[in-house]
Amino acid sequence: MAPREATAATRAVLERAARELPVEDEQDFEFSRRGFIASWPQAVIPQDNGQPSFDLSGNDFIEGAAPDTVHPSLWRQNRVLRSEGLFRLAPGLYQVRNFDNSNVTFVETPNGWIVIDPLTFSEVARAAFSLLKQHVADKPVLAVIYTHSHTDHFAGAPGIVSAQDVAAGKVQVIAPRGFVDEVVSEWVIAGTAMGRRAFYQFGYFLPRGTKSHVGMGMGTAIAAGKQGFIAPTLEIERTGQSVTVDGVELVFQMVPDTEAPAEFNIWIPHVKAMLNSETATATLHNVQTLRGAKVRDAKAWASYLTEALRLWGGEAEVLLASHHWPRFGNAVIRRHMSHQRDAYKFIHDQSVRRMNLGQTPDEIAEELQLPSALRADWGARGYYGTVSHNAKAVYDRYMGWYDGVPANLNRHPPVERAKRLVAAMGGSKALHRVARKAFDQGDYRWSAELAHNGVFADPADKIARALLADSYEQLGYQSESAVWRNIYLTGARELRQGKPDVIGQTAPNYLMMATPLGDFLDFLETTVVPEKAGETSLAFNLVDTTSGDRFAVTLANAVLVSEQGQTIAGAPTLSAPKPVLLGILFGQAPLDAMIAARQAKVEGDSAPFRQLGGLLEMPKLNFNIVEP
Repeated sequence: MAPREATAATRAVLERAARELPVEDEQDFEFSRRGFIASWPQAVIPQDNGQPSFDLSGNDFIEGAAPDTVHPSLWRQNRVLRSEGLFRLAPGLYQVRNFDNSNVTFVETPNGWIVIDPLTFSEVARAAFSLLKQHVADKPVLAVIYTHSHTDHFAGAPGIVSAQDVAAGKVQVIAPRGFVDEVVSEWVIAGTAMGRRAFYQFGYFLPRGTKSHVGMGMGTAIAAGKQGFIAPTLEIERTGQSVTVDGVELVFQMVPDTEAPAEFNIWIPHVKAMLNSETATATLHNVQTLRGAKVRDAKAWASYLTEALRLWGGEAEVLLASHHWPRFGNAVIRRHMSHQRDAYKFIHDQSVRRMNLGQTPDEIAEELQLPSALRADWGARGYYGTVSHNAKAVYDRYMGWYDGVPANLNRHPPVERAKRLVAAMGGSKALHRVARKAFDQGDYRWSAELAHNGVFADPADKIARALLADSYEQLGYQSESAVWRNIYLTGARELRQGKPDVIGQTAPNYLMMATPLGDFLDFLETTVVPEKAGETSLAFNLVDTTSGDRFAVTLANAVLVSEQGQTIAGAPTLSAPKPVLLGILFGQAPLDAMIAARQAKVEGDSAPFRQLGGLLEMPKLNFNIVEP
C-alpha cells in the first residue's frame, strides 16, 4: 500500500517541465494575500460531532520547492491556493477562502450582509460567517445568492441562515433561472455513477501529502459535515437584470451551459467588482468533467466572457470568483478575462477544425496545444480542465462517442478484448515482459495500457496489478492537472488494496424533499432488470399524500412508464407521503410495516407493489473501475 518513489524517468519529466514553466512574477501570491484580516484560530474547523470539518493544517506540507513526486506547476498552484481566512477585497466586499473547496463572498449593506455561494457544508459556512462577524461587523444576513447549481455553492446555506427566516421573508435567496431543476437532475439520474467517479476526480480517499493528494485544481481539499437545501425565492431571468438589497445594487449576467447548466455572473457596481462565478478562474476549467456530466458549450463560454468584457471590462477594478484568489487593477483583469476567453475559443475552434479534417478525438487531444502566450499565463494552465480532455469534449458535443473508424464501431467489450490481446501477445508472461520493459523505459502510458489488459484478462494476475498500480502512480506524479493526478493515484490505491473505498450514507439525501416524485420515478425506471422482468406486466397508481401528485405506472416489455396526473381505472393504488413511497418502491421500507403503522394505504390488490421490487437492481457506489 505504501506509495513508491518517483522514478528517474518521472524526475526527468518534471525537471524538463520546470524549465518550460512561465517566469514567476509573484503577482498571484501577492493577490492571494492582499487584504488579509484573520484566519480560523484553531488548526481544525470542527463538525458538531467533534470530527474535523476542515483541517487547515492539512496544507502545511505545501511549502518550499516542489518535491519530485509533484508537477512543479501544480505545486505552485497549491502554494498560492493555501492562503486561507478572511480577506477584504474592497470597501464592504470580503471573501473567506480555503475553508472548503470553494469561496464564500460577503457584500456589506447598511443593515446586513449579502452572502454569495455559502460553501458545501454548514460547519465551514458558519465558521466563515463567524469570522466575518467577529472582525468586521455583526449584522444579519439579508440575502443569499447561489451563482450556480453545483453543491459547493449552495449546500452550506443552513450554516448561515435558517429556512424559517427565508420562509418568513427575512432573507431573500437568489439563483439563476432553472436552478432547482438542474440541481435535482444532476444528482438523481446519474448521481451514483457520477459520485463513484467523483471519488477519483477529487481524490476523496487519498491522504494529503507529496505522494498522494495535492489539491483538486480548484481548491486544496473538500470539507465535511452537514448539508442542506434552501430553495430560491427569486430566480434571475435575463442579463442586465438587477436586484437591490438594502440599497446595494447587484447586476446579473446569465451564462447558462458554461461551467453549469444554470449559472450567472454578478457585477457589483458600487465597488466596481465583477464576480465571474466559475467562468474565469485561475485555471483552464472543464468543458466536460471527468466525473461525468453533460458536455458544456465552449463556444458559448467564450462568447459570455466577451460579453462580460464589453459590459463591465472597461471599469472593473476587482475580479473575484467562486474559487481561487481575486485579481486587482483594470489592465490585469482585462488580460486575464481575454486569455480565459481565448483559451476556450481556441480549444473549440481548433478541435472543430481538426475534426473537419478527419482527425479523431485521440489524435486531436495528442497534438493540440494552446498558443505560447496562453501557455505562458499561469491562470490558463490545466490544473482542473486540460486541453487534452476538453478537446475530446468539443468533439463529443458535435459528433458523439463514435470517432468514425469502422474498427471502433463494434469493438469487443473490455474483458473479452483484454483476453484476446493477452493471448495474441503469447500469454500473460509475454505481456509482463513487454509491460515491464515499457515501465523501465519510462513509457508509463504504454505500460499502463498493457498492464490494464493483463488485469482485465485476469484480475488475480498479481504482476499485472503491481505494474498497473506503479504505472498509474508515475503518471499521477507527472500530471500538471490535479484531477488527472487524483484519478491515477486513486486507481493505484484501489489496485493495491484490492477493493474500492466506500462511504456510508446513513440518512436521506438532503435534496430528497426538494426533488419531485416524478424525478425519482424517472430514476426508478432505469433500474429494471430485463432478465428479471421478462414478460411481466404490471399496472398501478401512486399518490403522494403530501403534494397530491398522482402517477399511473405500467410495466411491459421490461419498460417501466410513469405518467403524472393520470390514473389507471381498476388498478390498485398506493398512497403515502413521498418519503414513504420512496422507501417502499426502493425496497428500504417493508410495505406491510408501513401499512401497519398507518404510514401507507393500499386500495386493491397489493401484489404489483410487492412484485416490482424483485424486478429492480439498485446502483452501487463502489462498482469496479480499475478491474472488471
